Amino acid sequence: MADPATPDLLEEVRERLEGFLAEGGHRKTPERFAVLEEIYAAGGHFDVDTLLDRMKQRGAKVSRATLYNTIELFLEAGLVRKHRFGEQSQYEPGYPARQHDHIILDSGEVLEFCDPRIQQIKATLEDHFGIEILHHALHIYARKKN
Repeated sequence: MADPATPDLLEEVRERLEGFLAEGGHRKTPERFAVLEEIYAAGGHFDVDTLLDRMKQRGAKVSRATLYNTIELFLEAGLVRKHRFGEQSQYEPGYPARQHDHIILDSGEVLEFCDPRIQQIKATLEDHFGIEILHHALHIYARKKN
């Protein structure tokens, strides 16, 4: 699980959201900023239902539809990443962009890891096939040993 954002990172993502909303002619609503702060303050992966529960526990008045619409904007802005692990979509903070991969346990828990050998494999593939890898996703499905 990723660590919660630092105050400096929270300020930076707020500024990025403000710029994105202004550039696209979108409204700067308090709800959008509250959702952004909740996502980055918690860190790690989440689904919409979990996010909705966390926000309601804090007294925020947001609906599931508002969250889906807001997350779509954040995806477009590069502030959130979407993953499909099995049946359910999960999201995670997307800024700053950092390379990592995922282990999805049969319990639904998601573990993140970064192995520099993957970068070496990508470089080898680029050289061998004469390609430029734009991005990659590695998902390993596992269960804990007894």
